[in-house]
Amino acid sequence: MPTNTAATIRAEEVLARCKMLASFSEDQGSIRRTFLSPPTRDCHRALTNWLLAPGADVTLDAAGNLRAFYAGEKLHAPRLLLGSHLDTVPNAGPYDGVLGVVLAIALLEGLERRRLPFGIEIVGFSEEEGVRFGQPFIGSRALVGRLDEQFLNSRDRDGISIQTAIKDFGLNPAEIPQAAISEDTFAYLEFHIEQGPVLDSLARPLGVVEAIAGQTRMEFLFLGRANHAGTTPMHFRHDAISAAAEWILEVERVAQINPGLVATVGQIAAKPGATNVIAGEARVSLDLRHRMDAIRLRVAATFAGLAEQIALRRGLTVRTRELLSQPAVQMDKFLVSEIENAMRSAGCEPHHMTSGAGHDAMILAEKVPAAMIFLRTPGGISHDPAESVSLEDVAKALECGWYLLEQLANSSEFQKRTCRA
Repeated sequence: MPTNTAATIRAEEVLARCKMLASFSEDQGSIRRTFLSPPTRDCHRALTNWLLAPGADVTLDAAGNLRAFYAGEKLHAPRLLLGSHLDTVPNAGPYDGVLGVVLAIALLEGLERRRLPFGIEIVGFSEEEGVRFGQPFIGSRALVGRLDEQFLNSRDRDGISIQTAIKDFGLNPAEIPQAAISEDTFAYLEFHIEQGPVLDSLARPLGVVEAIAGQTRMEFLFLGRANHAGTTPMHFRHDAISAAAEWILEVERVAQINPGLVATVGQIAAKPGATNVIAGEARVSLDLRHRMDAIRLRVAATFAGLAEQIALRRGLTVRTRELLSQPAVQMDKFLVSEIENAMRSAGCEPHHMTSGAGHDAMILAEKVPAAMIFLRTPGGISHDPAESVSLEDVAKALECGWYLLEQLANSSEFQKRTCRA
């Protein structure tokens, strides 16, 4: 087990490496790295150099995921998967995604070529954000066998399909089935910045994720009657924007009285959109998230009912359309318990959390037990150049990771699980 000093030294290197990867961008002066864009090659090159040094074998699968395998002490030892994503949003910060990959490499380096009862596979996922194609989790979907023909034919703004982008990168889409995770994989672990203010508000460096929230996306179209703004008295109006505004306030009210629920209206578009015309149409979005699917679905139905009531009272109609219903994903209880113990060994009191954002872990959980460790995000700022992480928190994450590896290596429960894998 490396010392606290060793953890701090490696944490400094982790931060330096993240900053180096941030320089590989499609945009001058800001960070943007989308699916298999040219800067991805620079990332792969740097990561490969760091992975080869501690003795890992490095490959690139047909979905553009960088894969590195460090064998266990026995020939057919099971494997633990560590990773996160390498792509970013536009005008991104330097830690979302890549920190998890670089931390995994540092954990491997800390073993100093010692072999464990299990192998370690590190994955730098090619895509998680959904920026280029409007389709998230391209990289992790490949590992669980969910990249079908229809998905691969999704196109970006230039009309280039995912399939074509893969070919242009020098890879063969026909080989994507070979990217599936190995049958001997017994678990997936992902380190990630929280991307929110909770840990920072509690002065906690680390959090253990219990669940990834389910998500509903809907669209509401309020249909009233357009008319002249100057000649139509208020009591004669059927104003679509006013109806939408009343409903938006109801969304906020209901969300505030349901613990753990977040509801966001992020888009509103009105027609005809003139300053002197009462809006005849108002189209609004809804993003709804909760760790319990039953609550999320119940509240979604409540919001639809409120829209109907408001529209009826105002002499309008409303059309509702569901765009997405993503079930919540529970993290593996055994792994959560092991993370708790590792955090305590590292001097951190575990704080249990639900992730409101989606992560590759929710995709991998379809096939293998999965867990996540959050690092505090100062100020709660993410997806922005001001995104940051502290040296001390990274050192604590490394300590926690090393304790976790030791625990798994010596766990009787782990031995039972890997025998069944």
